[in-house]
Amino acid sequence: MQPNDDFSSYLATATEMLDAEGMQEASALLRAADCRVEETGYDNWDGGTTIWTIHLLIGAAEYARLGAQREVLQEQILSRLKPVLEQFSSDWYSVKIAPKVEPRPDWRIAGGNVTRATRQKIFDGLKIEGTAWSGTLGDVEFLGRLYDLTALSSGDSRFKNAAGDIWQHRVNNPEDWDDDWVYTDKRFGLLSGPTDAFLKFLCEVVNPVVRPDRNEALKLVSHFNDQLRREGWVLVEEEKIAGRPKFIARKVNTTDRSVSRARTVADALDAGWMQKEIERLENAVERDPALAIGTAKDLVETCCKSILAKRGVPLTKKMDLPELTKLLAKELKLVPEGITDAAKGAETIRLILRNLTALTQYLAELRGLYGSGHGRDGKHRGLEPRHARLAVGAAVAFIDFVSSTHNRRMEEETAAAPAEEKPK
Repeated sequence: MQPNDDFSSYLATATEMLDAEGMQEASALLRAADCRVEETGYDNWDGGTTIWTIHLLIGAAEYARLGAQREVLQEQILSRLKPVLEQFSSDWYSVKIAPKVEPRPDWRIAGGNVTRATRQKIFDGLKIEGTAWSGTLGDVEFLGRLYDLTALSSGDSRFKNAAGDIWQHRVNNPEDWDDDWVYTDKRFGLLSGPTDAFLKFLCEVVNPVVRPDRNEALKLVSHFNDQLRREGWVLVEEEKIAGRPKFIARKVNTTDRSVSRARTVADALDAGWMQKEIERLENAVERDPALAIGTAKDLVETCCKSILAKRGVPLTKKMDLPELTKLLAKELKLVPEGITDAAKGAETIRLILRNLTALTQYLAELRGLYGSGHGRDGKHRGLEPRHARLAVGAAVAFIDFVSSTHNRRMEEETAAAPAEEKPK
């Protein structure tokens, strides 16, 4: 077997073995990776043996995300490839997962590149929804807010610049160009040009001047962020214009990951009001920490009520957050019985679980001291975004744990129920 042999058949066989053994992450990596085989050594012992390294090249962000798990995946893949390769060669092989080196024209822009595939998905979504990217403005007016159209070339010899060109084919003869012409026009480079220009275009699409309908703008931002988060970006509210939000692009940070996890919990609980609180929280962490702290407490309260309602536990309107969490802890048995003193770390486990439920009380106190909903004197100094991120992280840690516990309890109760009571 030579290094220029087609490795795809060997990789396909190894992938099939990984799938059969339930090693889905390793098989998914093998499918997605580019493969390069390189001779990396030669052993003279016993007639000589060539040593090869199979480089599995993946995206830089995915490589970083795997961390120490890379070694486990390399071993899983190699142990399945060995019996395949040994049929054809007596050489030695190793597997190395490595970051793929690709041209990145805008690598100096903080946060990295938004890939062409993601940009295409966003534009496809606008097409499917029939959304006019220029909103209430004409194409020339919209693009003139972002670009100097008089400095861009014309594709029509009758006009000196892009301004005249666009007017001719979108205003004077609107049937000349499709409504989504701008997405592929190389003068603007929205599909493959600099990331900052693409993000500014999206922010302009939801600008209050372009799209005065607040609900429509928020819906579009939600769709954009579903795709952008995977690339390390989100659109967040910077300020308001005439009571309507104006957005800017921002790198994803720890708060954004927490918010993403909170959305997953809300979806699992089918809690619509939690989604509204998450949206408010996401927009407030940097801009209004006091509101974010108050919303974090409200988010925990809504989560508690949602789970208790699903479990048929009666509630009263007078119950405050500490009472709700105490009731939820009892219902879900958050501090499990049967952890004996002899068990290693038993006391630590108890403390972690008890302190988790106590987080909610601290959030309620923090909201009372610094959060929204209370009048302040003129000397009051509020907390900073870093304090809001702490409150959000604590809230998400709680709702993540109790929702997971709720799901586990549901599985246990279903398994223990008599056959005639189990859902068919």
